[in-house]
Amino acid sequence: MLADALEHLVRGIVDSPDDVGVRLKSGRRAETLEVRVHPDDLGRVIGRQGRTAKALRTVIGALADGGPVRIDVVDTDRRPR
Repeated sequence: MLADALEHLVRGIVDSPDDVGVRLKSGRRAETLEVRVHPDDLGRVIGRQGRTAKALRTVIGALADGGPVRIDVVDTDRRPR
């Protein structure tokens, strides 16, 4: 449910909504929602000084049932070395 809500919110922000992908990963401390977008839309999702990313974290945190949720915006343009 959280992944679907985050994907819906991010699709409304970006210019390439077909390239948006959200994946849920479970960790020891918290669930992590991994957001992947087109490299040209990365700045839109992060926003000025991270304001958009912070707002997304706030909304998803409010939707979570009290459990900790982490949101990572993944830079797909970087290649592993």
